[in-house]
Amino acid sequence: MSKNQSVTGKESFFKRTFGSLTQLKETKVLTICGLMGALAIILGQVATIKFGQYVRIGFSGLPNQIVDYLFGPWIGAIFGGTMDVVKWFISGDGDFFPGFTITAMLGAFLYGIFIYNKPVKLWRVICAQISVKIVCNIILNTLWLNMLYGKAIAAILPARIASNAVMLPIDTFIMFVMLQVVCKVKKNIFDT
Repeated sequence: MSKNQSVTGKESFFKRTFGSLTQLKETKVLTICGLMGALAIILGQVATIKFGQYVRIGFSGLPNQIVDYLFGPWIGAIFGGTMDVVKWFISGDGDFFPGFTITAMLGAFLYGIFIYNKPVKLWRVICAQISVKIVCNIILNTLWLNMLYGKAIAAILPARIASNAVMLPIDTFIMFVMLQVVCKVKKNIFDT
């Protein structure tokens, strides 16, 4: 690969990811983000199962993944961080801890890196899910729980690994099917 090809590849990556921030001025984008935010709040309230204090299985992240797919990693990160704070205010569940907001933003960023402006492929969804589950769910959230509650990492890590391993194929399937539908709907919304 020549030096020019390498620079062009980097420029297109940065242009593709940072360029998506200009979409925040569009009414359509803000409207879709608002609708996805409302859906995330509803799903967070009615479609979340808690197993003790440290393991949660829910579907409120699906609207975040739609935003990541449609608008990229930066808008996804802003949306993820905002929704984390809003959901905390609504739930009133414990003290606010900014580490979880950082995790929500990083997870959205990672999803956006894998799926934004790319064809929906199963391997991309698998890679996105694995990276978020390892980096955000298992490593960072376990660290935050340790800092917040003083529980030994070795005590809570096995349950967190098990729940993420069980949810990996389920979340992958749901995300893959959902993104295929969103891909078809996207053409109708943004090509008008």
